[in-house]
Amino acid sequence: MNNIATNRARTILAAVLFSAACLGFVLPFATGSQALSAEKAVQAEKNPPGDIPDTQVFIDYASSQGFAMKVPEGWARSDRADGASFVDKLDGVIVKISKAAVAPTVENVKANEVPNLKTTERAVTVASVNAVKLPAGSAIRIVYTSNSEPNAVTNKQIRLENERYLYFKDGKLVTLELYAPKGADNVDQWQLMSQSFQWK
Repeated sequence: MNNIATNRARTILAAVLFSAACLGFVLPFATGSQALSAEKAVQAEKNPPGDIPDTQVFIDYASSQGFAMKVPEGWARSDRADGASFVDKLDGVIVKISKAAVAPTVENVKANEVPNLKTTERAVTVASVNAVKLPAGSAIRIVYTSNSEPNAVTNKQIRLENERYLYFKDGKLVTLELYAPKGADNVDQWQLMSQSFQWK
């Protein structure tokens, strides 16, 4: 697992914690979470890599869990029982499904998901939490920045920008995470993916 993928793995823990909060459970934070939240944000690069080309082809990904969406063709795919990840160098997409008793709202995401996010990822700064209307229905979008995992050789970190979408239907919560180096121009491609999500 590469450094960025390792950082994204914490997304899974955050989604689990959020689902537990929706069900009324309280889970202990991972050891070292205080150190992650206390870490200082690294400077974003002036000309960061990570732009998804306008020529990028997108293909359909259908999960046996009852949802589908478009993902970039040719990206390294890792399947899991609860979803999948798609990674290309410093860019990535993670989609995960879990159970939740109630639909997320801006209020409960701010109260539960955001604090969990700050303890499971590095130097998180949340820019916004808002409800959005998408073709699949209402969703919650969290926009934030974070540090990557340190490079195993150079110890270098990069500043990442992230968009997390929470889709809910019939007791199922799907978390879609999109990430890239801060400053990369992926607005149209991220919009395409988030809007392509649909329940099956």
